[in-house]
Amino acid sequence: AGDNAAMESFFSLLQKNVLDRRAWANREQLRVAIVTWIERTYHRRRRQARLGRLTPIEFETIMNQNLALAA
Repeated sequence: AGDNAAMESFFSLLQKNVLDRRAWANREQLRVAIVTWIERTYHRRRRQARLGRLTPIEFETIMNQNLALAA
């Protein structure tokens, strides 16, 4: 049930931020808008509690630096 809540939250954000913003002329425009939103906003700017209030990109950068130092 917990993973279902996470997906419902994601799709709610997607609908508010992409789908309901305007009418889409075709599926390709909508597909590009969804991918752009996920890559530019959802993954890069959205802070996550499980990652110590870091964005996924910030967390990945820190982890990669730690791995490089350990090697």
